[in-house]
Order: sequence, then structure tokens, then C-alpha cells
Amino acid sequence: MKPHHVLLALSCALAIPLAAARDNTGTAQQAHFAATSAHYKQLLAGPVPNVAELTLFANLLPKGADLHHHYSGAIYVETYLDWAAALGYCIYRASDAALGVEQFKVETKPQAMSEAKRAVCASIDQVRADNGFYRQLLTRWSDKDYDNHVHDQPPPDKQFFDTFNYFGAVSDYNYNLALKHLKARAQAENLGYMETMLRGGPSLRNVPDYSPLLDTLPADATAEQVEDALIRSFVFLRNDPGTQKSIADYLKSHEDAAQGVDDDSFRLRFLAYASRNSAPSVVFSSLYTSFVAATRSPLIVGVNIVGPENGIVAMRDYSLHMRMFAFLKRQFPQVKLAMHAGELALGMVPPEGLRSHIREAVTVAGADRIGHGIDIAHESEAIELLALMKQRPVTVEVNLTSNAFILGVKDEAHPVRLYARHGVPFVLSTDDPGVSRNNLSQEYLLYATRYKPDYARLKQLSYDSVRYSFLPANLKQEEIIRLDRRFAAFEARIARLPRAPR
Repeated sequence: MKPHHVLLALSCALAIPLAAARDNTGTAQQAHFAATSAHYKQLLAGPVPNVAELTLFANLLPKGADLHHHYSGAIYVETYLDWAAALGYCIYRASDAALGVEQFKVETKPQAMSEAKRAVCASIDQVRADNGFYRQLLTRWSDKDYDNHVHDQPPPDKQFFDTFNYFGAVSDYNYNLALKHLKARAQAENLGYMETMLRGGPSLRNVPDYSPLLDTLPADATAEQVEDALIRSFVFLRNDPGTQKSIADYLKSHEDAAQGVDDDSFRLRFLAYASRNSAPSVVFSSLYTSFVAATRSPLIVGVNIVGPENGIVAMRDYSLHMRMFAFLKRQFPQVKLAMHAGELALGMVPPEGLRSHIREAVTVAGADRIGHGIDIAHESEAIELLALMKQRPVTVEVNLTSNAFILGVKDEAHPVRLYARHGVPFVLSTDDPGVSRNNLSQEYLLYATRYKPDYARLKQLSYDSVRYSFLPANLKQEEIIRLDRRFAAFEARIARLPRAPR
């Protein structure tokens, strides 16, 4: 036999077992998928789902990505107290208008306190030693015990957003340490990728040659007047050395924060953002620096706008903010946008305040993803808007826990099934897991028990979270391959479990 015939025969001989091995692997994976589907279906069967078993299932389930995640709202109070102790800060036990102090607020300069202030400011050790005060603090710095414990309570949306004023003083203690802490928590629940909002883009305030350009626009300003003000503001910021230096510092802070976080099992990226409840010049400058940062660093994959959407300034300037996004998108067309929009419910604002926010975010600003999107059913021409969101597509970031708490919207009142019926893609995310004291596994559990999707749909949501991330195509593919491996291991593990008793 000639040498090349030998090689051909050998390769054919090897090909048969290799093909058989692949077939066997595929058959095994199909069997594991079927077993996992049957197990999950059994847990949901009956008048009441088996929540304890489903909790275990949700904790083990591979999650592709968490795409709506606020860094400062993701840290639990207990960790913030550790950091406050390391910094030597104290916390006020009581409010005193004469002293200018507020109960539960952090004092960051205890060495400069007067004796009167010192008398009402507890060290972290003292806070922890006083169980009554400690438990009260937990209910102010987070949503803990709001629903199952009677105490003096502000409105839920105020309770939620007020928490940031308490722990904000320690949230920048050590970004790198904190992100590694969040990574460990993510890996413990089988999460592979996270897009978090770490810091807002730097802004300019009260700059005589800049601020009046937008802040003095009349309420009835024409489109030409707005465009002229935006152009002048853009040129000023582009040519302002201080603004350019602040962008460089902003990029460096993100690079330092991300050091050593990415590895073969986990990846982290950032969204820059602006707060929507400031003067127009402040919002625009923060958006400008955010857009520029997103073009200069692969770590920053998109831009957002945050803050209570029902705030007076947020409602008044909403359309102006969308035009700011549209203007900057024309200057930086490659920048991806994930925007808080429609985080409103009937009664929070007048009915007309519910009719255009999602539409403007999609059609004016050019959003790629919508955060929350709760008031979609109140939008003008909602059916046409849903069709547009399906076609583009515009993905909705669904945050079941925070939507239920802040807006009181849950179960069948939540529009997640409305989006699904109209073919609009959506993903599950956490929002502020430290404030809400939840995690992504809990969001999957809530979705499963409330809406009872089959296992294939639950699995698709995990993959969709990667597909609709802002990672470049090559890194998305890497994440998909990682997710394939994790699902293969998960389904093989579930297939070995005995059937859950009913």
C-alpha cells in the first residue's frame, strides 16, 4: 500500500470514532437538556410551585450577563459599614438642625467635629454594638424590612433613592476591591458578564462662558435655538482643557478599578452616565464626557442617563435630554445607548407624563436598550412603538424586584408579557441588588414563579443577555462559548438529580 493510501485509511479509521464521539456527546447533551426541562417543569407543576427547589435551580442556573447594574447600589450595607470602619468614619445617631446633622448620615471628617457633634456620632463599632440602631440603619440604607416590618416609612420611591445619600460617602472607598467583591458574588451564582455603572461622567457647574448657553434657553425654545446652544456647548467642552483633563482622569479611574477583574470565567465592562436631575448645562457636560470616554476606552461600552424619572427637573427637561443624546450620537455614532426610560407608573406623574418617554428614548435619542420600560402601555401609539422596538431591535432591561418596590408594579401588571407577545426582546437584570437585597438568581426565580416559562425560554433569556450586551462581536462569541460550557455542565448535573417529590 502506498504511503498516502495508508494515511487515508488511518484518517478514515480515526474519523469514525471521532464522529461517533461527537454524536454521543450531542446525544448526551440532548438527554441532559430533556432531563433538566422535565425536572424544571415538575418544580413548576401543581397549584403552587416548589419554590425551595426552584431557588436551588435558579442559584445553579448559568446566567449570561447582568446588563442593568448600578455599582453603588449593588454593595450591601454590611460591606459599606466595613469600609466606613476602615476609614474611621462615624454615623450620626440622631438629627439635629442646629448642628446641621442628619440621623444615619456618615461623617467623613470626624477629626474636625465639634464636641457637640462628636456626642451624637457613633463609631462603626458602636453602631454594631447597638442592635436597635443597627437594625434601623439597615432599613434606611436599603429596602430591608420595608414590606414585612412596620416602622415610619417614606414613599417607596423616595425610600429607594434616599439610600444613595447615606452610603454615597463610602461608595468610592476602593473601586478595585469592591469590583472584585462583586465578581466573587457574581461567580457564586454562576454569572459570567456584568455591565455596571461605576461613576457618572465629569460635569461642569456654574462656568460663566459655558453654563448660560443651555441654562438660559426659554421653555418655548425653537429647534434651531436648541441646536445652536448644543453646538456652542459642544465646541466649548471640546476645546476646554479642564474638561479634557477630567475625561483622562475618568478613564484612568475605570482602568484602575478594573485591574485584575477579568479572567477566563468572568468579564466586566462599564457604562458611563449622567444624572437627569441637574441643570441642562450640567447634564450635557456629563453626557459629553461620557460619550468621549466611551470612544476612548474598550472598558466603557456605552452611555446611560440615571436618576428618578419623576423628578421635577427630569420631567421638565426630558425632551431636551433626548435631543442632547441625539446631538451627541451624531458626533459619536459608534457609542451604544442604554437609557432609563418609562420607570413610571400611573399616579406618580400626570397621565400625559406617561405618553412619550420610551418613544423619545427610542426615536429621538436612538436607544439600543431601555431600562425598565414600565409605562409602555400608556405610551401614545404604543402598538406601533412596540413594533418599532421589535424591528430595530430595542431590548428592554427588566428589573422585577425594583419595579415591584419602587413602582408597585408586579405580577400580571408588569409589562414583561406584553413585550414578549409583541416580540420585543428583553433581559432580566438586578438594578441595585445591595439596596433591594436581591441578586440575579432571585430575578430568574421571580420570573419563573410568576410567569412560568418553560426551561428553553429561561435558557434563552440567559443567552439573550449576552447577545444584547454592548460587547464587541468577538467578545460576545467568547461569552457564548463560555455559556455553552456552563450550561452543558449544569444540565448534566441536574440530570443526575432524583425527581423532586410533590
